[in-house]
Amino acid sequence: MGAPVVGRLLHGNPVYGTNRTRAKAEALTERWLIWRDTPREVAAAAQVVFSMVTDDAALAAITSGPDGILAGLRPGSLCIEMSTVSPQASRELAGRVRAAGATMIDAPVSGSVPAAENGTLAIMAGGPDEAFLAAEPLLSQLARSITHAGGNGQGLLLKLAINISLAAQMLAFSEGMLLAERGGIDPELAARAMTSSAIGSPMLQARAPLVLDLPEQAWFDVQLMHKDICLALQAARESQAARMRRGRLGPWRRQPARRRRCLWGGGRRG
Repeated sequence: MGAPVVGRLLHGNPVYGTNRTRAKAEALTERWLIWRDTPREVAAAAQVVFSMVTDDAALAAITSGPDGILAGLRPGSLCIEMSTVSPQASRELAGRVRAAGATMIDAPVSGSVPAAENGTLAIMAGGPDEAFLAAEPLLSQLARSITHAGGNGQGLLLKLAINISLAAQMLAFSEGMLLAERGGIDPELAARAMTSSAIGSPMLQARAPLVLDLPEQAWFDVQLMHKDICLALQAARESQAARMRRGRLGPWRRQPARRRRCLWGGGRRG
């Protein structure tokens, strides 16, 4: 996902960049990406620093240490952190960025590789209002939808909420396709009928052709989705623990157990 994002930013902006595997950036250097050997060198050269990596460990690797982003960050700089990582890790990084005299927003994306190439991603941002407003013109080069969800970490929390639904939809669609195919229904007919029905969300309409004809390389594999669902569970547990510490429970939790079963639709009346 990082390469098409950089490709969009190269239109009208001088872009410095680095990657753990330099060969993966060769196509971008041919399009005038200015290569730097370390994240520190990139941060020292730029006023706005974008980062996008796989997980919490990778984020720590590029931001910490003598060659990390924090070591080269200029006072007054803006960090736009686009990785899908834990909200807590992002908030902690935002605090370290503030200590260095800069500001940070989390800005994870939702969408496929073609959406990144076309600039039609959805971006969920979290961070101070002033930092978001400064980042918005650049984010507009990448996305059709930009939502400022609140403070640092809130963009990530919203992204994880979206991915819960994405995972559930894709799993249910795949199981339905398997049921239809094993019952003797033509897969293409089944996919067309299902995506034209009430369940035919834009996400399913875009991905149904991939179910029928699997690409050689997944845009977003099961391992990454598993990581995101685990992050969502972790965030939910942390949120529940915080409410418990404050002695606050939502209206659903305040209902007696018997009443909760009735509200859901199970249990006996009376």
